[in-house]
Amino acid sequence: MIMGPRLRQFTLTTHVTCSVGLLGAIAGFLALAVAGLTSQDAQMVRAAYLAMELTGWFVIVPSALASLLTGLVQSMGTTWGLFRHYWVLAKLLLMVFATVVLLLKMKLIGYVAGVAAKTTLSSVDLRAARTELVIHAAAGLLVLFVPAALSVYKPRGTTRHGWRKDYEQRTLSRSIQNR
Repeated sequence: MIMGPRLRQFTLTTHVTCSVGLLGAIAGFLALAVAGLTSQDAQMVRAAYLAMELTGWFVIVPSALASLLTGLVQSMGTTWGLFRHYWVLAKLLLMVFATVVLLLKMKLIGYVAGVAAKTTLSSVDLRAARTELVIHAAAGLLVLFVPAALSVYKPRGTTRHGWRKDYEQRTLSRSIQNR
């Protein structure tokens, strides 16, 4: 089922907004993670980790799920299809991977925020976990730039499914023309 132009524009706008919002939220999360890791101010560290947990649950997770959902709707309702082109399939797989990693890391984020809420963290407390949060936020940002680039460049190449669909469409067009 192909969407009409207005619905397609609406879903595309929603998808782009969710995806760009996700990138911005992760960039803000990365800034908080760096501040939490490097700041000497105990209140700044505490605030950073508490804000990271809130940002994770109330901005990043919903944005990731919304981006994934709107991307699915967009691909299934347009001629690009979900399994027709490699770049669309790559975007789907990257987004699923990033969302699963995010959901798994929310436990670590909650743990560090919980410790920060109860005690004052020194520069050595939970150093490995705090460093991991910086690394994962930076990696998440880099991973999400790939789907953004794929959306802009749309590299050529259809999957076997896409090739078969194109072949069926060409065959149907020829049979209609020959009538």
